[in-house]
Amino acid sequence: MTANKQDSATPNYDGLCAAFKQIHHFQHLQALGDWDQATMMPSGGSEGRGEAMAELALHIHKLKTAPSLVDNLSAAGEEALTPQQAANLREMRYHTLQATALPGELVQQKTALTYACEHAWRQQRKDNDWQGFKPNLEQVIALVREEAQILGEVQGLSPYDALLNKFEPGCQTAALDKVFGELRSWLPEMIQQVQAKQQSWQPVTIPHSGATAQQALNLDVMQRLGFDFNQGRLDTSSHPFSGGVPGDVRITTRYDESDFATSLYSTIHEVGHARYEQGLPIDLRGQPVGLARSMAIHESQSLFFEMQLGRSPAMIALLTEKINQHLGASLSNESLTHLVQRVTPGLIRVDADEVTYPCHIMLRYEVEKGLIDNSLQVADLPEFWDTQMQRLLGLSTQNDYRNGCMQDIHWPVGELGYFPSYSLGAMYAAQFKASMVKALGDIDSLIEQGNITQVMDWLNQNIWSQGSLLTTDELVTRVTGEVLNPVHFKHHLEERYLG
Repeated sequence: MTANKQDSATPNYDGLCAAFKQIHHFQHLQALGDWDQATMMPSGGSEGRGEAMAELALHIHKLKTAPSLVDNLSAAGEEALTPQQAANLREMRYHTLQATALPGELVQQKTALTYACEHAWRQQRKDNDWQGFKPNLEQVIALVREEAQILGEVQGLSPYDALLNKFEPGCQTAALDKVFGELRSWLPEMIQQVQAKQQSWQPVTIPHSGATAQQALNLDVMQRLGFDFNQGRLDTSSHPFSGGVPGDVRITTRYDESDFATSLYSTIHEVGHARYEQGLPIDLRGQPVGLARSMAIHESQSLFFEMQLGRSPAMIALLTEKINQHLGASLSNESLTHLVQRVTPGLIRVDADEVTYPCHIMLRYEVEKGLIDNSLQVADLPEFWDTQMQRLLGLSTQNDYRNGCMQDIHWPVGELGYFPSYSLGAMYAAQFKASMVKALGDIDSLIEQGNITQVMDWLNQNIWSQGSLLTTDELVTRVTGEVLNPVHFKHHLEERYLG
């Protein structure tokens, strides 16, 4: 795809492919630097690593904004391109616009600042140190506001819509307001109905287990879910994540001796991300069209694994067997079901059940809009957070910053506009599941028969192997026959929790 022969009919396009391949190589090293910083880097390396990563970010930015690349983008549009090449050119233009709009100094400054903020946040969160974290976050938000303003002006979008567009191309506040408005119309009542139905459930005694046993359990489940250990690995971090690049995917989890399910299900979640990355088209690797479609589609895969599969009756039976094997426990299928399907409002987003989870996203969505349009200041975050948590979930976070507005890594690293992708991903996951059932039949029956590979093959054929050849709406319509339809998510929750 990147061949650049003198007699090529598409010399400008070929030049673009070579340039983006080079960018991909530097981003590969950038991703590994991020992974190392979160997993293995000694604390004393933070300052030097931040400077090095800022320099690398500036170099990548210069490659993305090189005059020759911008010139080739225009000229390549006049060449006779195949549909695949045209899709790649579309993605090249999108990525280039995101880069050329921002001055290199801002990119470098933001990288250095967010590295410092994130590194400090890791200890400040443990210490519940809001006063120490606040000035760091204020500096990050100031830069993100500047970034959003610039991106918005270039693309004709509001500042916050410009941030949404970084993670979910085409997504805008007006559409999200409608989606979340619909959720608010029925979700609070559903939470109450589910809790009433589960009132008779007895508490589950969770077996204590060390990190070594939990890791063995996680690795076994990862293998069962088809994770390719020749192209990835599992490590430990304070906040589970999936990183690296296709062909070298790094995922992390965390361990709690009193709660093995947190580690197990965060691992299953990250395996969903990883399988998507490992399934992206090899022949398009290094090109924008070979990347994952969007963060909402990415989250749809992780949530499909964690929620649609991981909490299904057949998978619970499989997991129960492996839990008892590795942890020396004696859980029943019913006990694990009650443990992982119990709906209980909680303070921590990543530990939330799938019914209350959207409330956490709606809260963050309102915070982000306010921070970017200046109607909310960083200093007001704790009070705003406490008020909204009480309204949405009936819980207070007063003076509990570590479990309130300091709990997520996204804002310390300057990622505003990402959170809505989680709830959009849950909706896409439910919609994909509905289409999968139409094509394959009952998924639980397949898993019980040991045919989980059919589920993975369907995902690979319809989603992973497509990369970014299609836009999000095109991909979803091809797979499900319609664009995003939140009713599938509602039906899924009703069937699982009220059926």
